[in-house]
Amino acid sequence: MQLKRHQKLSFSVKQAKAFDKYAREKLGIPSIILMENAGRDVAEEALRMLGKKKRVTVVCGVGNNGGDGFVAARHLINAGIKVSILIVGKLSKLKPGPKTNYNILKKMKAKFTKKIDGDLIIDALFGIGLNSSIREPYIRVIRAINNSGIRVLAVDVPSGLDADTGKPLEIAVRARKTVTFVAPKKGFSRAGKYCGKIVTKDIGITTRK
Repeated sequence: MQLKRHQKLSFSVKQAKAFDKYAREKLGIPSIILMENAGRDVAEEALRMLGKKKRVTVVCGVGNNGGDGFVAARHLINAGIKVSILIVGKLSKLKPGPKTNYNILKKMKAKFTKKIDGDLIIDALFGIGLNSSIREPYIRVIRAINNSGIRVLAVDVPSGLDADTGKPLEIAVRARKTVTFVAPKKGFSRAGKYCGKIVTKDIGITTRK
């Protein structure tokens, strides 16, 4: 039975992964379409946070969370925002979806950077799949984000946060707002100082029992 769109619920990491698998395998929605929808939703929230300001740094990992960040960066560029993209991790480890969106940005001659600045940071470093202690250079990058004094918009979950427990795995991004997908994650109720305001987007598919 389909749940009402605004019915309150939360997902564990296991449930979130199962729902993603359901969308891909049962409904036949390619992961790159889910990524496109997620990234567009993030860009829309970023534009709301920016107001009249124009500079954004998107911090991307090489997994699917980073792919969401690449999509968000493209939509923001198209909206006239000055976007810089900081990639943390080896490009050789980019998954297919993120790699496709990275290549689009390269062809668009997007700006890639090694520093964090601007009016807003989009945190697309790690997603819900993180389940081990964070190592360098990720600790250094998360610390730089937290010490920057710049507002942060987190993609799905603040990087470094255990989405089930709401506790940081060594260190976690402190976001002003978190755009999470399909449903809030179970740990969010105990992680207000990391998540900030939580905005839930359905990325084109609603939840089911």
